[in-house]
Amino acid sequence: MPKYLLPLAALVAVVAPAAAQTGNDLTAAQRAIAGLDSMTATFAQTDRNGQVLNGTLTLKKPGKIRFQYQKGVPLLIVGDGKALTFVDYSVKQVQRWPIGNSPLGVLLDPSRDISRYAKVVPSSNPGVLSVEAYDPKHPEYGRITLVFARSAAAPGGLMLQGWAALDTQGNRTTIRLSDQKFNIPVADSAFRWVDPRKQGRSS
Repeated sequence: MPKYLLPLAALVAVVAPAAAQTGNDLTAAQRAIAGLDSMTATFAQTDRNGQVLNGTLTLKKPGKIRFQYQKGVPLLIVGDGKALTFVDYSVKQVQRWPIGNSPLGVLLDPSRDISRYAKVVPSSNPGVLSVEAYDPKHPEYGRITLVFARSAAAPGGLMLQGWAALDTQGNRTTIRLSDQKFNIPVADSAFRWVDPRKQGRSS
């Protein structure tokens, strides 16, 4: 298996330590997530070995997300509103997980109340807010730490900078975002994908 292949769970939580100081910050983060209906961005993904892959991210609520990797990387991760699908075109392998079983559900499920299982991560940088989400009732879902920069131009006044994910095997993957564009029109067709198990078939 090529060394750049990553389990889906690892892709989905800890960026550099960040965050804010008031009890209202968790509410602010919830408001920012709720105000994020769609987004496009460039991403840089760093795995636990320090390897970096780049690509483009497309998000649309509820439940739709696409990680389109750089040319030459035969991987795709896409959420169609119900499930997250990991596709490895090099070996024609497809794996699927319910979105609710992934830390990415924090971003993709508009009805989720993160105040029940999230906390602000303390930091000395007042311009950055970091929120860690972990459901103790479902430790198998892993942890995700969302990192925001305070910005009046972003939904809820918080610009999503990326996140870090930690799965139950201890694999940590960091996603850093740039060139974010929020609440722009995104067609549902952006989340279609070609099933390598049956050439020419779209899902």
